[in-house]
Amino acid sequence: MGTCLTACCYMGNFSKKKQALPIETKFKLPVPIANSSWLQGGDFASGVIDLGGVQVSQISTFNKVWSTNGGGPDNQGFTMFEPSGIPQGFFMLGCYSQPNNKPLFGWVLVAKDVSKCTSNPTLKQPIDYTLVWDSASMKINQDGPIYVWLPTAPDGYKAVGHVVTTTSNKPSLDKIRCVRSDLTDQCETNSLIWESGSFNVYDVRPNNRGIQAPGVRVGTFAAQNGSANPPSIACLKNNNGISKYMPNLQQIKAILQAYSPIMCLHPDEEYLPSSVDWFFSNGALLYTKGQESNPVAVTPNGTNLPQDPNNDGAYWLDLPSDAANKERVKKGDLQSAKSYVHVKPMLGGTFTDFAMWVFYPFNGPSKAKVKFINVKLGKIGEHVGDWEHVTLRVSNFNGELWQVYFSQHSKGTWVDSSQIEFQSGGNKPLYYSSLHGHASYPHTGLNLQGSDDIGIRNDTAKGDKFMDMKAFELVSAEYLGSAVIEPPWLNYFREWGPKIDYNIDVELKKIMKFLPKKLKSALENILRSLPSEVLGEEGPTGPKVKNNWSGDEV
Repeated sequence: MGTCLTACCYMGNFSKKKQALPIETKFKLPVPIANSSWLQGGDFASGVIDLGGVQVSQISTFNKVWSTNGGGPDNQGFTMFEPSGIPQGFFMLGCYSQPNNKPLFGWVLVAKDVSKCTSNPTLKQPIDYTLVWDSASMKINQDGPIYVWLPTAPDGYKAVGHVVTTTSNKPSLDKIRCVRSDLTDQCETNSLIWESGSFNVYDVRPNNRGIQAPGVRVGTFAAQNGSANPPSIACLKNNNGISKYMPNLQQIKAILQAYSPIMCLHPDEEYLPSSVDWFFSNGALLYTKGQESNPVAVTPNGTNLPQDPNNDGAYWLDLPSDAANKERVKKGDLQSAKSYVHVKPMLGGTFTDFAMWVFYPFNGPSKAKVKFINVKLGKIGEHVGDWEHVTLRVSNFNGELWQVYFSQHSKGTWVDSSQIEFQSGGNKPLYYSSLHGHASYPHTGLNLQGSDDIGIRNDTAKGDKFMDMKAFELVSAEYLGSAVIEPPWLNYFREWGPKIDYNIDVELKKIMKFLPKKLKSALENILRSLPSEVLGEEGPTGPKVKNNWSGDEV
C-alpha cells in the first residue's frame, strides 16, 4: 500500500511539472556533417578564418548563465549563454542570447591575435565595464538576478559583445577582448530577442551587407536602453579578401547535393515550373517596342536576347502567339524544371549564400480572403514569366546550413535551420510553393498577405507534385572568375512578360460589388499597396536585375 501511495504521489507531482521550453533542446541537423569528406580541400570549412591579423572561429557550444520565462516571442522569455570549449589561444568576444521559443541553435565568434604586432595588437582587454542593465529589482520569473556589462574599449578599439554575470561584481578584465577599430564595422539591430520597458536585447548584423561588403556578423547580442540604432557594439570586418574561404566548384556541387531543397507544389497547382530552355524551345517570343507585329522566336538558351544591362521597356518576352500553344506553355513542364544557382559570399566571406532560382512560364490569378469570404481576383496577379527563389546560407567555417531564405512577392523571410522541415533521412529542406502565386513558405497552411483577416491568400499544401532542386545549373559565381560561364539569358535585363493592359479600377469594381463598404476599402488598400509586378500589371525582371543579386536578401 505504501508503495502505491508513493507512486501515486510521484505521478501527481510529475503532472504538475512545468513544460520544457524549446530552448532546452539543442538543434542539430538530421545528418551530422562533422568531418564530412565533401568539405575537404582548400580553406573552406577549415574551422578558422583569418580576417587580417585576427583569426576567428565559430563556437556553437554554450554554458547557460541565466534565463527568464516570460516576455519575448510567444511570451516564453529568453536565455543568456557564455561560449564554451574555446580553442587554446582564442578569446571570447561576447556572450550569446536567444528567445526560449526555439531550440538552442546559434553561434558566436571567438578570436585570436595572429598579427605578431606587440605595439598595436588586433585584440586588447577592456579597461573597464559599464553596467547596462540588471534584473535584481525586477519581479519576473528568473534564475536569480542577471547583470549585463558593456566592455569599455581602449582608445583605437571597439567592443563587439557583452559580458553577463550573476553577481554585481564587475567581470575580470581578462574575460573578453576588444578589437582594433580597423577590423570592425558598423552594425545594426536585426530581430528583437526580449524587451522590458525601455530595455531591449537585439540580435545584430552588419549594417552594410552584400557580396563586396566586408562586415562580419559576430553572433553576439546588443543590450541597451532606449533607441535601437546604432547599437552600442560593433561588428567585425574582413580585411583579408572576401573570397578566400569560399567553396570551390567541387565543394559547391557537394553542398548542393547535401542541402538542395525539395519544393512541394500545391496539389491544385495548374501553373508548373519549367526549365528556361524548355520555355524558349516551345515558342517563347521576343517583342520589340514599335515592332509589336513582328516578334522573334527566342533561340535555346537565349542567345538572341539583348545583352546590354538596361531595362528601358524596349523589349519583353511573351508566350507563343497561337492559342493552343499559349495554353500549353502556360502550364509549364515539371519534368524539365531545374534550379538556377547563384553562389555568392556574404557577411564578409564568413558565409556562402546559394540563391536557387526557379522559373515558371506563368503566374496564376490571385484569391483574396475577406474575413469569412474568399474572393477570386480575376486577372489580378496573372503575369507571364515568374521568377522565384530560396537561398541557403552555409557557414564557411564548417559547411553547416544555418538559415534558409524564403522569397515571397518581392519580400521574404530568413528562417533558422532549427525551424524548417527536412526530408526524412537527410538534410534537404522542404519548402512549399503557394497556389498560383508561387511564393515560398517553410510550412503548409494559409499565409495571408494583409492584416485583420483581410488580404491575398497564399495557400500551401503537400500533394504529389514535387521538384527536387538537386537538378540544378550553376549559372553564376563571380568569385570563381571564368570557372562559371553565365548563360546568355541571365544577362537579359528586360521584362520576362508583357505589361498587362487591363484597368485595375475596372477589375476592382468587379470584385468589390459583393462586399460591404468597410471591407471593400480595406481590401482595396491592400491591393493598391502591392508592387506592379505582383499585381500582374508589369512583366517581371530576371534574377540578375533583383537587388539581392549583389546585396543581401530583403
